[in-house]
Amino acid sequence: MTAFAHQRTEYSWGSATWELRSVNHRYLELSFKLPDNWRQLEPALRDALRNTLQRGKVECALRIQTQNQQQALQLNNALATQILDAANGLKAHIAHTAPVNILELLRWPGVLEAQTIDNDAVSGQLLESFHAALQEHVSHREREGDALAKLIEQRLSTITDIVADIRSKMPSIVLAQRDKLQQRLADLKVELDPDRLEAEIALLAQKADVDEELDRLDTHVKEVYRVIKKGGASGRRLDFLMQELNREANTLSSKAVVAESTQAAVELKVLIEQMREQIQNIE
Repeated sequence: MTAFAHQRTEYSWGSATWELRSVNHRYLELSFKLPDNWRQLEPALRDALRNTLQRGKVECALRIQTQNQQQALQLNNALATQILDAANGLKAHIAHTAPVNILELLRWPGVLEAQTIDNDAVSGQLLESFHAALQEHVSHREREGDALAKLIEQRLSTITDIVADIRSKMPSIVLAQRDKLQQRLADLKVELDPDRLEAEIALLAQKADVDEELDRLDTHVKEVYRVIKKGGASGRRLDFLMQELNREANTLSSKAVVAESTQAAVELKVLIEQMREQIQNIE
């Protein structure tokens, strides 16, 4: 969700600069910094952002620079000609009429007019340049997303390797626990009924059995791969999957009967937390 876009466009009346900034946020939160004369654009800007983005704290700013007001003045030739004709006609009847002062003529209301801007046309131009800035912003987000996807996939691959390693070692771990129990009984010189001994061993194996947790870890990893490849707004779903992965890692840790299993569970939790932090940047 973190991205930045800067779009400056030159026009006959001046220039417009759009800036879009976004940071991580649970929902879509929009704020605008617009010149007072152009606050009417805000509803259209909100609609465009809501139709394009789903999450993030987004700041949208517009800076307008207009040309010098003196350059924007234009002469009303028709009115100036009428005034001159009237003055010349009056001069023909009054011999002592003072000559026409050009500066006084320019001060006559309406002779010099400030060039006005067609607000509708300019609004269309501003919205067009805003959409270009928005597209640049989205492209920045997409590049960030591609980089994050690769980082997450690397950690998913490591999780898959850890799960496969634990699964391959579980039979030997259970067997080692059985031998350890028998050795303790031998050290204590305690003899148990064979059926009772088998029942205790079966109970111990059941407590140490993590096949279900390993299966769910594999399932969640595959789902994360699927969501990433599907694309689109997936941050919330990925965040939920991180919670599920972490739940299974905790269960795996609680069932660990050897230091090796405990260490593997810790490594899984570290990897899951690293992915969860990165997923906060995904829309």
